[in-house]
Amino acid sequence: MFTGIIEELGEVTNLVFEKENVHITVRSNISSKLKIDQSLAHNGVCLTVIALKDDTHTVTAIKETIDKSNFGQLKIGDKINLERAMKLGSRLDGHIVQGHVDQIGRCTDVKETDGSWFYTFEYDEKYNNLTIEKGSITINGVSLTVVNSKNNSFGVAIIPYTYENTNFHSFKINDTVNLEFDVIGKYVAKLQQL
Repeated sequence: MFTGIIEELGEVTNLVFEKENVHITVRSNISSKLKIDQSLAHNGVCLTVIALKDDTHTVTAIKETIDKSNFGQLKIGDKINLERAMKLGSRLDGHIVQGHVDQIGRCTDVKETDGSWFYTFEYDEKYNNLTIEKGSITINGVSLTVVNSKNNSFGVAIIPYTYENTNFHSFKINDTVNLEFDVIGKYVAKLQQL
Protein backbone atom coordinates (compact mmCIF):
# COMPACT_ATOMS: atom_id res chain seq x y z
CA MET A 1 0.00 0.00 0.00
CA PHE A 2 1.28 3.45 -0.92
CA THR A 3 0.20 7.06 -0.50
CA GLY A 4 1.23 8.61 -3.82
CA ILE A 5 3.75 10.93 -2.15
CA ILE A 6 6.94 10.44 -4.15
CA GLU A 7 10.01 9.84 -2.04
CA GLU A 8 12.76 9.90 -4.63
CA LEU A 9 13.43 10.33 -8.33
CA GLY A 10 15.52 7.44 -9.66
CA GLU A 11 17.24 6.84 -12.99
CA VAL A 12 16.93 3.69 -15.11
CA THR A 13 20.48 2.37 -15.60
CA ASN A 14 19.84 -1.01 -17.21
CA LEU A 15 17.07 -2.99 -18.91
CA VAL A 16 17.45 -6.74 -19.40
CA PHE A 17 14.79 -8.54 -21.41
CA GLU A 18 14.22 -12.20 -20.54
CA LYS A 19 11.40 -13.97 -22.39
CA GLU A 20 8.33 -11.77 -21.74
CA ASN A 21 9.81 -10.09 -18.66
CA VAL A 22 12.04 -7.07 -18.24
CA HIS A 23 14.51 -6.63 -15.36
CA ILE A 24 14.80 -2.92 -14.57
CA THR A 25 17.81 -1.54 -12.68
CA VAL A 26 17.38 1.87 -11.06
CA ARG A 27 19.94 4.16 -9.41
CA SER A 28 18.60 6.27 -6.55
CA ASN A 29 19.46 7.73 -3.16
CA ILE A 30 17.19 5.18 -1.45
CA SER A 31 18.42 2.06 -3.27
CA SER A 32 21.12 1.37 -0.65
CA LYS A 33 18.43 1.45 2.08
CA LEU A 34 16.28 -1.22 0.43
CA LYS A 35 16.29 -4.97 1.01
CA ILE A 36 15.59 -7.96 -1.18
CA ASP A 37 11.86 -8.83 -1.38
CA GLN A 38 10.76 -5.28 -0.46
CA SER A 39 7.84 -3.67 -2.33
CA LEU A 40 8.58 -0.38 -4.03
CA ALA A 41 6.40 1.71 -6.36
CA HIS A 42 8.10 2.62 -9.65
CA ASN A 43 6.07 5.23 -11.55
CA GLY A 44 3.12 3.91 -9.55
CA VAL A 45 3.76 0.22 -10.24
CA CYS A 46 4.38 -1.95 -7.18
CA LEU A 47 7.39 -4.16 -7.89
CA THR A 48 9.55 -6.43 -5.73
CA VAL A 49 13.25 -5.72 -5.25
CA ILE A 50 15.19 -8.77 -6.50
CA ALA A 51 18.80 -7.49 -6.42
CA LEU A 52 20.86 -4.74 -4.81
CA LYS A 53 24.28 -3.39 -5.75
CA ASP A 54 25.84 -0.17 -4.44
CA ASP A 55 23.35 2.62 -5.18
CA THR A 56 21.12 0.55 -7.52
CA HIS A 57 18.30 -1.92 -7.15
CA THR A 58 16.69 -4.27 -9.66
CA VAL A 59 13.04 -5.24 -10.08
CA THR A 60 11.21 -7.43 -12.60
CA ALA A 61 8.15 -6.44 -14.60
CA ILE A 62 6.17 -9.35 -16.08
CA LYS A 63 4.07 -9.25 -19.26
CA GLU A 64 0.86 -8.26 -17.40
CA THR A 65 2.68 -5.26 -15.89
CA ILE A 66 4.24 -4.31 -19.21
CA ASP A 67 0.84 -4.55 -20.96
CA LYS A 68 -0.93 -2.32 -18.40
CA SER A 69 1.83 0.25 -17.90
CA ASN A 70 4.25 2.34 -19.94
CA PHE A 71 7.16 0.08 -18.92
CA GLY A 72 7.42 -1.29 -22.47
CA GLN A 73 8.63 2.19 -23.47
CA LEU A 74 11.25 2.64 -20.73
CA LYS A 75 14.73 3.63 -21.85
CA ILE A 76 18.07 3.80 -20.06
CA GLY A 77 18.37 7.27 -18.56
CA ASP A 78 14.63 7.72 -17.96
CA LYS A 79 13.69 9.29 -14.63
CA ILE A 80 11.31 7.22 -12.54
CA ASN A 81 9.23 8.16 -9.47
CA LEU A 82 9.92 5.97 -6.42
CA GLU A 83 7.95 5.43 -3.23
CA ARG A 84 8.49 2.85 -0.52
CA ALA A 85 5.41 1.15 0.95
CA MET A 86 3.69 3.09 3.72
CA LYS A 87 4.15 2.06 7.33
CA LEU A 88 1.06 1.07 9.27
CA GLY A 89 0.21 3.91 11.60
CA SER A 90 1.84 6.60 9.43
CA ARG A 91 0.02 9.63 8.11
CA LEU A 92 -1.73 9.12 4.79
CA ASP A 93 -0.57 12.34 3.09
CA GLY A 94 -1.87 11.43 -0.38
CA HIS A 95 -4.62 8.85 -0.85
CA ILE A 96 -4.86 5.05 -0.81
CA VAL A 97 -2.67 3.84 -3.68
CA GLN A 98 -2.33 0.13 -4.35
CA GLY A 99 0.49 0.26 -6.87
CA HIS A 100 -1.73 -1.61 -9.35
CA VAL A 101 -1.80 0.42 -12.55
CA ASP A 102 -5.15 0.27 -14.34
CA GLN A 103 -4.08 1.54 -17.74
CA ILE A 104 -1.91 3.95 -19.68
CA GLY A 105 -2.93 7.57 -20.21
CA ARG A 106 -1.60 10.06 -22.75
CA CYS A 107 -0.61 13.66 -22.07
CA THR A 108 -2.61 15.91 -24.40
CA ASP A 109 -1.74 19.36 -23.08
CA VAL A 110 0.80 21.09 -20.83
CA LYS A 111 0.33 24.71 -19.80
CA GLU A 112 2.61 26.70 -17.55
CA THR A 113 0.60 29.19 -15.56
CA ASP A 114 1.76 31.83 -13.10
CA GLY A 115 3.71 29.63 -10.68
CA SER A 116 2.22 26.22 -11.49
CA TRP A 117 1.54 23.82 -14.38
CA PHE A 118 -1.67 22.37 -15.74
CA TYR A 119 -1.63 18.98 -17.47
CA THR A 120 -4.42 17.29 -19.40
CA PHE A 121 -4.53 13.52 -19.95
CA GLU A 122 -6.81 11.24 -21.92
CA TYR A 123 -7.41 7.55 -21.45
CA ASP A 124 -9.32 4.73 -23.15
CA GLU A 125 -12.79 4.57 -21.62
CA LYS A 126 -13.35 0.95 -22.74
CA TYR A 127 -11.89 -0.21 -19.39
CA ASN A 128 -14.77 1.52 -17.53
CA ASN A 129 -12.39 3.58 -15.41
CA LEU A 130 -13.61 6.96 -14.31
CA THR A 131 -12.59 10.19 -12.67
CA ILE A 132 -14.69 12.65 -10.71
CA GLU A 133 -14.19 16.35 -10.12
CA LYS A 134 -11.91 16.86 -7.08
CA GLY A 135 -11.46 13.10 -6.79
CA SER A 136 -8.11 11.32 -6.53
CA ILE A 137 -5.96 9.97 -9.36
CA THR A 138 -2.47 8.50 -9.38
CA ILE A 139 -0.24 9.48 -12.32
CA ASN A 140 3.15 7.73 -12.45
CA GLY A 141 2.70 7.10 -8.74
CA VAL A 142 1.89 10.71 -7.82
CA SER A 143 -1.30 11.29 -5.80
CA LEU A 144 -3.20 14.18 -7.40
CA THR A 145 -6.59 15.87 -7.44
CA VAL A 146 -8.69 15.68 -10.61
CA VAL A 147 -9.97 18.83 -12.31
CA ASN A 148 -12.02 19.13 -15.53
CA SER A 149 -13.21 15.52 -15.29
CA LYS A 150 -14.72 14.26 -18.56
CA ASN A 151 -15.66 10.84 -19.97
CA ASN A 152 -12.16 9.94 -21.07
CA SER A 153 -9.99 12.86 -20.00
CA PHE A 154 -9.10 14.97 -16.98
CA GLY A 155 -6.64 17.57 -15.83
CA VAL A 156 -4.36 18.08 -12.84
CA ALA A 157 -2.64 21.17 -11.49
CA ILE A 158 0.98 20.75 -10.40
CA ILE A 159 2.74 22.87 -7.78
CA PRO A 160 6.44 23.74 -8.20
CA TYR A 161 7.57 21.19 -5.58
CA THR A 162 5.88 18.30 -7.44
CA TYR A 163 7.11 19.60 -10.80
CA GLU A 164 10.72 19.67 -9.61
CA ASN A 165 10.78 16.48 -7.49
CA THR A 166 8.94 14.04 -9.77
CA ASN A 167 9.21 13.21 -13.45
CA PHE A 168 6.37 15.64 -14.28
CA HIS A 169 9.02 18.15 -15.42
CA SER A 170 9.86 15.81 -18.31
CA PHE A 171 6.29 15.26 -19.62
CA LYS A 172 5.56 16.40 -23.15
CA ILE A 173 2.43 16.16 -25.29
CA ASN A 174 1.86 12.52 -26.40
CA ASP A 175 3.98 11.06 -23.58
CA THR A 176 2.34 8.09 -21.88
CA VAL A 177 1.84 7.77 -18.14
CA ASN A 178 0.68 5.08 -15.74
CA LEU A 179 -2.80 5.68 -14.31
CA GLU A 180 -4.25 4.16 -11.16
CA PHE A 181 -7.82 5.26 -10.61
CA ASP A 182 -9.14 5.74 -7.09
CA VAL A 183 -9.79 2.32 -5.51
CA ILE A 184 -12.86 3.53 -3.62
CA GLY A 185 -14.32 4.91 -6.85
CA LYS A 186 -13.68 1.57 -8.56
CA TYR A 187 -15.56 -0.32 -5.83
CA VAL A 188 -18.50 2.11 -5.99
CA ALA A 189 -18.64 1.79 -9.80
CA LYS A 190 -18.57 -2.02 -9.50
CA LEU A 191 -21.40 -2.02 -6.94
CA GLN A 192 -23.55 0.11 -9.23
CA GLN A 193 -23.23 -2.55 -11.94
CA LEU A 194 -24.73 -5.25 -9.68
